[in-house]
Amino acid sequence: MTKISYAQALVDGMRESMEEDKTISLVGTNVLGLGPQRPLIEKVRDDFPDRVFDPPCSEAGLASLGIGAAMAGARPIIDFGVGSFSLLAWCQLVAEAGVAHHMSGGQIKVPMVFTMLHGLRGGGGGQHSHSPQAMLWNNPGIEIVVPSTPKDVKGLFKAAVKSNNPTAIISHSRLLGVEGEVPEEDYFIELGIGDIKRPGKDISLIASSRSVITALEAAEILSGDGIEAEIVDLRTLSPLDKNIIIESVTKTGRAIVIDETNESCGVAAEISAIISEDAFSSLKSPIKRISRPNVPVPASPLLEECLDITAEKIVTAARELLES
Repeated sequence: MTKISYAQALVDGMRESMEEDKTISLVGTNVLGLGPQRPLIEKVRDDFPDRVFDPPCSEAGLASLGIGAAMAGARPIIDFGVGSFSLLAWCQLVAEAGVAHHMSGGQIKVPMVFTMLHGLRGGGGGQHSHSPQAMLWNNPGIEIVVPSTPKDVKGLFKAAVKSNNPTAIISHSRLLGVEGEVPEEDYFIELGIGDIKRPGKDISLIASSRSVITALEAAEILSGDGIEAEIVDLRTLSPLDKNIIIESVTKTGRAIVIDETNESCGVAAEISAIISEDAFSSLKSPIKRISRPNVPVPASPLLEECLDITAEKIVTAARELLES
């Protein structure tokens, strides 16, 4: 095992995939945003100069280019940079890439990856802070990957580029510099398999992306009170590992669902509905959700902090459930 950053792991997964498969190309190089990790992507350009392209800013055009190339047999990686910009290609994503296989009776495949950064980033405002995974989830046909660790992003990325389905890999901006252990040997992580990041018996904290890291911080605080919180990392939304959710809640009897999509019709809302339908008899207290409030993200970092999901919010919710 070696300790590297989330950004490095993502780039390593991309490079190794491109080495294995010459049909993979990268269109757009803002995969790591404009922060200190950005130079890492230059290694991909250096290694594959004929398969890395910096196109004009036209998200709808990029998506259309990638979808057509995928239908023709290539495996493109299309980068939108910020998740908010994927909205400019929404018609292409949901009405072309997502439905082509079904509407063609299985004759057309769209083996491509869309990459984007999501979440509260510190002054991004309402135009750069969307977390579009719940919106994508509402449109069948697109696989959705939301990693939380360097190990997971590399393994899931390598699985995504091998998939014959269009797959969105959505990374949180604030995870890029987070470090973690990554296997040195070749590996991939199957889509649709969740992970228990910390076992526990008193309460289930169900999360994805950066919210997993925050849930782990909360679990550490709760352990000081003698509360053993189990952390369930969804890792992918489509396909979704329902079994790991139900098994955890059945064991603990209490659930807090944590996610940075908006409260209304968000990821936490859907997971809460699944628990209510499939594990209601196991619940010892109501389900709690901790999500982004239904307001536009302010450009002021100070105001943005009020919307952020913090360990303190999770700890408070957990204590309330255990006291009820």
